[in-house]
Amino acid sequence: MRSTSIKPIAVLAIALLLSIHAYSQTPGQKDQADRKPLADSLFFNALVTQYVESINQADTMLGRKIWAPTAEISFIHPGGTEYGWDGVKNIYKLFSDKFSLRKLSFSSLKFAYYGDVSWVTFYWTFDANLKADNKPVQDKGRETQIWRKINHEWRLVHVHYSGMPVTAQGQGF
Repeated sequence: MRSTSIKPIAVLAIALLLSIHAYSQTPGQKDQADRKPLADSLFFNALVTQYVESINQADTMLGRKIWAPTAEISFIHPGGTEYGWDGVKNIYKLFSDKFSLRKLSFSSLKFAYYGDVSWVTFYWTFDANLKADNKPVQDKGRETQIWRKINHEWRLVHVHYSGMPVTAQGQGF
């Protein structure tokens, strides 16, 4: 009678169990697991930088290159909500008409993505000069952007921005 060592069988069984997780992932989950955070961070940073440049220049031609060419795009801001490209163009017009100098900057970028949809959040500072009297103004806030991959290109489909968090007692609830 031949004796069989249990160690090789146990090692094989453990290896099979561990490999089940890798093979049970959908392609999207595997892609997500294989991505390098630094490269993704640089990529999403570049997308937001393009958006910031379009605002700083109040340039609808640049804006049109980053916004999705769909009717469903939207932009929520303290003054209301804009829908579609004609509505979003109003934001660029506002920046152009109201400010002679514009400098939007961002920090603390966070991102998440799932297949063809991603979102980023960040804090922003907007330094500008009013056209009316050249008076400098500054505003700070936070923003969420939703991006969607359309025809292999990431395009902006939604922006929601608001002021900084309100943390005083009895506020911000």
